[in-house]
Amino acid sequence: MSRTEQKAQTRQRIVEASGRGFKRGGFGGIGIDGLAKEAGVTSGAFYVHFSSKEAAFKEAVLSGIDELRAAVERLRATSGAQWVEALVDFYLGYKRVCELGDSCAMQSLIPEVGRAGDHIKAAVQEHMIELAQAIADGLPEGKPEERLERAWALMALLSGGVTLARATSDPGASEAIANAVRRAALQVGLAPAAPAPRGSRIAQVRS
Repeated sequence: MSRTEQKAQTRQRIVEASGRGFKRGGFGGIGIDGLAKEAGVTSGAFYVHFSSKEAAFKEAVLSGIDELRAAVERLRATSGAQWVEALVDFYLGYKRVCELGDSCAMQSLIPEVGRAGDHIKAAVQEHMIELAQAIADGLPEGKPEERLERAWALMALLSGGVTLARATSDPGASEAIANAVRRAALQVGLAPAAPAPRGSRIAQVRS
């Protein structure tokens, strides 16, 4: 293996480890030493690849969003017309109850982005748009702009639903939240949304 390949592998290992560390402790809950330890490298080796904790956080978020987009594309290719249901069940199932370090970046890291600088928000926005488009391209029915709108709603429902479910101490309450969100997510994902009433604030903004 060449030095270039070794360096790329080490960098990827740090990105993955940073994702796990930030998901468990939040941006403020882990430092460079902790991230390096999670990746199995020295703090000096960490700085070879990333100039700061913020730089590693940005890369971890982007990698997490891209990982979800890749999962969407795999499900679209392997699950046929049932891919939306497969995505919803996976997200509200395994990704709701897994160890926090293995949770989805959309659920665990995006809230941290709200407190980040504009340069991170801009990069994350670009990757989220690509994710939303990958979802929209696979949704049934509706014009392209309508499918994209439903994709954003589906992303918000799944990530927000898991956030709420993880905030409960009662497994029964967590399951009830997941079931309610599942019904709403499938309704959004499988059927075009009804137009907003003309008198609503949404309709006024759109018109």
